[in-house]
Order: sequence, then C-alpha cells, then structure tokens
Amino acid sequence: METRILGKDLTVSAVGLGCMGFSHAYGAPTDEKEVIRLLHRAFDVGYTFFDTAEVYGTPEAPHINEELVGKALASMREKVVIATKFGLRFDFESRKVPVPLIPDSRPETIRKSVEGSLKRLNTDHIDLYFQHRIDPQVAPEEVAGVMADLLREGKITHWGISEANEEYLRRANAVCPVTAVQNRYSMMARHYESLLPILEELGVGFVAFSPMANGFLTGKYGKGQHFDPQTDYRAAMPQFTDEAVEQNAALLKLLHEMAAEKNATPAQSSMAWMLCKKPWIVPIPGTRKKERMEENAGAARVRLSAREVQTLDDALEKMEMSCVFGGTPVS
Repeated sequence: METRILGKDLTVSAVGLGCMGFSHAYGAPTDEKEVIRLLHRAFDVGYTFFDTAEVYGTPEAPHINEELVGKALASMREKVVIATKFGLRFDFESRKVPVPLIPDSRPETIRKSVEGSLKRLNTDHIDLYFQHRIDPQVAPEEVAGVMADLLREGKITHWGISEANEEYLRRANAVCPVTAVQNRYSMMARHYESLLPILEELGVGFVAFSPMANGFLTGKYGKGQHFDPQTDYRAAMPQFTDEAVEQNAALLKLLHEMAAEKNATPAQSSMAWMLCKKPWIVPIPGTRKKERMEENAGAARVRLSAREVQTLDDALEKMEMSCVFGGTPVS
C-alpha cells in the first residue's frame, strides 16, 4: 500500500485500521486468537497504521483493545505506527448503550493514562497520542504542555486531537505542534470540511474515523437489519433504520455508479472520495472480516480526478440523506 505523511514526518499507510470494533461497540468481542490473526494479515496486506484507545473495551475488560493490539503487533513493532488515546472514560454504570463518555484531560490523568497505555501496548513509546475528546475543564495550552513534556521524555513521538475544532487546535498547536486531528468524516458527515484549510495552513494531518458512516456506505445494509442493542451501537444509529435506507437511496445509487465506473466497490469509492481530496487525509475504517480488510486497503488504489471529486461534492450537497450517528454523548 502507498504511504502518506501526517504532520511533518509521520509516515503511515494511506488507509489505516481502526481496531475499536474488535472489542467494543460492534457486537460481542472478537476472540483473541482471531484478532491476532487479523492484525497480522492486515500488516501483510500493507497496513502500517493501527488505531486503538485506552477505553476500547468492555465492563469486564475495559482496556482489552490496547492489550490485543500490543500483543498482535509485538513482532513487527518497529515497522508499524500505533495510535492510542487519552482523556476519556466510559460511564459503564449508567447501563446505557451507547455508553456515555466522561472527559478528563487533567495532567495527572494524562500521566497515569500514558503509563498504562505503554504497558498494555508493550512498547516504550506511542507513535501518535490523541486527546480522545476535548475536556472543557482543561485549557488546550495545559494539555499541549503535558504533550511537550511527554515528547521530551520520549514516551510519545507525535500527538493529536480527536474531534478538534479550529480554536482549540490553534491554541494547542501554538504550544506544541500537532501532528494530526482525528475527526468523524464521511460522505454523510461533512461538517469538519471547514477545518481542512486550517489543517493545510498549519501542516496538520487528518485521520478520518467512521469514513463509511459506521459501515452504511459499504452498501451492504438494507431494510430489516438487526443488531444486538446490548453490544452493538448500530442498533441505535439512525442511518440503519428502514426509513433511512429509503432516504439514502440516491446516495447508495451514486456510490454504486461510481464503483462500477472505477471497477471498485462502494466502500472503496466512499474512501477514495476523501483520499483524493488531500494527500494528508487518512481514513481508518474498522472491520472484523479479513475480506473487508483487504477490500478497504484497495481504496488507496482508486483514483479520482479533482473534477470527479468536485462533481461528487456537488451531488452530495444537494442530496437528501438521513440523519447519521454523530457520536456518543459526552457528559
């Protein structure tokens, strides 16, 4: 797979792998041996960028995702980029699904988090350390100051902000240069496009999570879908209702037409649309199936001209779409 550069010097595969779904939010957790097998296969296919977080887990094993990623990638640690995150905890006691989030980016919490992540990932440094969500109680300058300390100590080599806005990004970046933001972005969730010129100005990369609208843009979901409401967030996502399937018919038709034209799949086409916008946009789709992982990697080979991207943008601007999942509530 071709590579891209986030920020000034962080080289990653053009498509990364979001690892959350192995243990959180998309059904019952995947068996450990299967996770390791899939992550090894991902590396063989060309993935070098793997995204996890300290909170991707279950009430019984709240940090299991980092442990799995660390174990699976140990043998190729120097050949991969691992991103993880700090600054959130899940309110499992609420028994709500999706599980509410509680932000906490106090310096003492970050210090505790980084040590825990390093241990679970079985590594001496984190390649890209994201603030998982902005904490309204902690100034961006304070968070960036801790990141600068961790960089000097060699515990992290780059840092970023998830769900960043312009003001927070500028203030944080002025204290300690930011390598990337990780924001929700897909054909159905384009509200962060206004941030693209600022990222270009500052030399900050864009890691796009949920690039296929939580899988809806694969075109593989129709009416009558059922997801376990206890373990699968898709049960509560508006784009998977029967009504939404009808509302999004034009979008799915557009994707299928583009896929046919480019000899690609709808999933590949939806990611090619963002990959061909800017050379510093890197989607991180998640999957628990080897076939989908290989398919997603192929998105990096689909080429769209600037005119084709603009034509798609124009069509999306005028198109009726359903609501789309916008993220878990933050307390």
